[in-house]
Amino acid sequence: MSLLHTIQSHDQLVKLNEAQQEQLCDEIRQFLVDNVAKTGGHLASNLGVVELTVALETVFDTRKDRLVFDVGHQSYVHKLLTDRQADFTGLRQFGGMAGFPKPSESVTDAFVAGHASSSVSTALGMARARTLKQEDYHVVAVLGDGAATGGMVYEGINDTVESGEPLIIILNDNAMSIDRNVGGMARHLSRLRTKAGYLGMKRWFRKFTGKIWGGNFLYRSMRRFRNWLRRVLLPTTIFETMGLSYMGPVDGHDVDHLISVLQSAKEKRRPVLVHVITQKGKGYAHAEDDPSKFHGIGKFDPESGSSNATSGFTFSKAFGDAMCRLAKEEPRLCAITAAMPGGTGLLDFKKQFPNRLFDVGIAEEHAVSMAGGLAKQGMVPVVALYSTFLQRSFDQIVQDVSMLNLHVVFAIDRAGLVGEDGETHHGVFDVGFLSQIPGMTVLSPGNTAELEAMLRWAVLEQSGPVAIRYPRGCDTYTPESVWNSNMPLEHRKGSDCAIITAGALTANALMVRDLGMDVSVIRLCRVHPLPAEELKQALTGCRHAVILEDSCHGMSREIFAKLGFVCPMSCMDVSDTFVTHGEISQLHRAYSLDARAIYTHLQEVLKVEN
Repeated sequence: MSLLHTIQSHDQLVKLNEAQQEQLCDEIRQFLVDNVAKTGGHLASNLGVVELTVALETVFDTRKDRLVFDVGHQSYVHKLLTDRQADFTGLRQFGGMAGFPKPSESVTDAFVAGHASSSVSTALGMARARTLKQEDYHVVAVLGDGAATGGMVYEGINDTVESGEPLIIILNDNAMSIDRNVGGMARHLSRLRTKAGYLGMKRWFRKFTGKIWGGNFLYRSMRRFRNWLRRVLLPTTIFETMGLSYMGPVDGHDVDHLISVLQSAKEKRRPVLVHVITQKGKGYAHAEDDPSKFHGIGKFDPESGSSNATSGFTFSKAFGDAMCRLAKEEPRLCAITAAMPGGTGLLDFKKQFPNRLFDVGIAEEHAVSMAGGLAKQGMVPVVALYSTFLQRSFDQIVQDVSMLNLHVVFAIDRAGLVGEDGETHHGVFDVGFLSQIPGMTVLSPGNTAELEAMLRWAVLEQSGPVAIRYPRGCDTYTPESVWNSNMPLEHRKGSDCAIITAGALTANALMVRDLGMDVSVIRLCRVHPLPAEELKQALTGCRHAVILEDSCHGMSREIFAKLGFVCPMSCMDVSDTFVTHGEISQLHRAYSLDARAIYTHLQEVLKVEN
């Protein structure tokens, strides 16, 4: 009989015996594979935390206890066990359940968690609120998928130890973020992990002692002796040195033992770190063999593991290929990424130029400051980050790059709307915050060929900071002219009115012409500094201009400030909202960025102005 459909909360979980817990974990894995195959999503991470989440939801009641994920894409099992099984048919779909924790979705979702390394700080805030309000609940932070490579974790731990607040930190150590973890902390955790076969032997010994008379006493005695021996003979972990009570390593796929460890951590009433070893993709052979592929995947065939997504020449691929060609010409060129050489298209670069690719882990602030140091000493660093993650390095871009006018190139992938990952991952803020920085140039290619031309100019001809922002996916249209540095905008002339836009939305603007309106389409190749004189000339005699952008007032503020009232203007953008999740075409319709909405808007404003 199926168990999963009977589980809606902590109350049902605490009644399960060990055999039922194992059955439940098997059912959860099958459920995840079957459902994510239909919707796409983050599979490998969630397969790895099945037993850990079952244990957490058994020991803690997340209706009142606070479970803070870091990062949040590992929360699917939590959602399954908190009365949202039926919602998985709409996972990451427009109007459906989010792929990340969302407090507005359930009281059991303690906090938003789309980025990494912030959970300890958030959890400590909750713990301090508990003390100040004299309330009684537990607070748990779950680090995972490389979050421990981010420096903010250690800021949080340092303050947590100082506070003395009862707080449990779970380090879900699967040796992976999206790609394999890198750096000193990854090596430290690798040393802490037991050698091959140790956890298997430990699991066997526990089962063996459970079958003999007095076995439980023997097992507990041996465990106490082992822990004493480890403390006496082995060097302390960095976590113990910082002042945390360290427990582990613990087998992350043994529910009963995890429950026992978590109960012990719960009773300590002080800051505790539980080091849990898990396998990313556990229980699904295809994800075990290729956890990076199944980290975040579109719809796929669960039997073969093959993806249903059509492949194409993406902006990320074009960027990576262009970097390889440029590196052969320019020996000073190097690339920096933050735990995502695959996602940013740099895997071939890594193979061809291993000494010139620096993967710094989930540490964008460090990546940008290091780029400043490289540039100051004569190298040409290209920092490849998703737009949403670039946000974390704003201060470093200002202080450590732009203030000295250093030659650093920012390759900003996933700019604009990115789709199903939703609010935490849309790249809608970079134009706004980059345009405030003196000396910064912001370019927006119209297609992959233009991306390479802009990258070549930024690397070989420019001397200060340059940002090139480009969307997720493939080309959506073909520019009329080949881009060069003397081409700040592209103007397709019409007679009625004008649409000012950039990048991916140019295709939507051009579709307005297909609907029967003879509009001018002005595409900004250089978003900042704004080519004000060229734009004024293009708008000469225009009855009305609409600024169309898939960002949050980034272009419109500068256009209104620099052009004044050269002609009547209005703006169509994502407005002052955090954009939900869904397919790009659905989001364009929902936020009135599609061709039909643009056409209707122009018809209405022309009627009013006439």
